[in-house]
Amino acid sequence: VQLVESGGGLVQAGGSLRLSCAASISNFNRYTMGWFRQAPGKEREFVGAVYWSGGNSDYTDSVKGRFTISRDNAKNMLYLQMNSLKPEDTAVYYCVAKFQSDIDYSGAYDYWGQGTQVTVSS
Repeated sequence: VQLVESGGGLVQAGGSLRLSCAASISNFNRYTMGWFRQAPGKEREFVGAVYWSGGNSDYTDSVKGRFTISRDNAKNMLYLQMNSLKPEDTAVYYCVAKFQSDIDYSGAYDYWGQGTQVTVSS
């Protein structure tokens, strides 16, 4: 199993980025997929996730209304559209997957990607 993130980079505050996660995983449509992030010197933080059945999603409060998760089950892809970025969004962003699970906010996912750096300048 492999999760490969892409799309990170440097952006000015107020800008947008779209992260992608390519999943080499069987039965992708049966995995709850999500994003976590970790800033330097801070604990890992849940960003958002999309439930495997029905497509319901949830987000941490600080990104609600700015970030949107989507998935393409036909392509085994997960996306994170990030708008109105703020310097406090600067972190390494990780794609995660958990088989037939409710959305987990603690980080107990089956698989993690290597991460992609997002840097938002003020």
